[in-house]
Amino acid sequence: MREADDAETYEQRVHTIQLANQPLLDGFEHALRQSGLSEHTIKAHVDNMRFFGRYLLWYGYSLRRLDEASEGDVYDFLEWASVASMKVYLASFKKFFTWMGETGLVAPETVEDVRSTLKDSRNLFLRKVAE
Repeated sequence: MREADDAETYEQRVHTIQLANQPLLDGFEHALRQSGLSEHTIKAHVDNMRFFGRYLLWYGYSLRRLDEASEGDVYDFLEWASVASMKVYLASFKKFFTWMGETGLVAPETVEDVRSTLKDSRNLFLRKVAE
C-alpha cells in the first residue's frame, strides 16, 4: 500500500508542476510572438522548453518547475542533446532565460549563470555532439 501511495503522490507532484509550467510556456510564446519571430521559430523554441520541462521531471528526477531550473540543469540537458538540435537549444535557452529574467520569474543571477554557461560552453557542446 505504501508504494501505491508514493506513486500517487509522485504523479500528483508531476501533474502540479506541469500545470505550473504551462503559464510560463504560454507567456514565453506570447513574448516570442511580440518579437516578430516566425511561427516555425516560435514553435521550435516553445517545444524545446516544453521538452526541457519534461526532462526536469522525468530524466533529471528533480521535480522542479521551469522557473526553478538552474544553470546545472541546463548544462546537464545540453550534454546529451543531438547535433541537429544543439544550436537551436542554445538559442532557445538564451531566449527563455532572458525572458524569465525580464519578467522577474527568475533571479538575475540565474539568468547570468545560464547565459554564461551557454556562452562559455557553446564550443564544448558543439564539439561533443559532432564527435
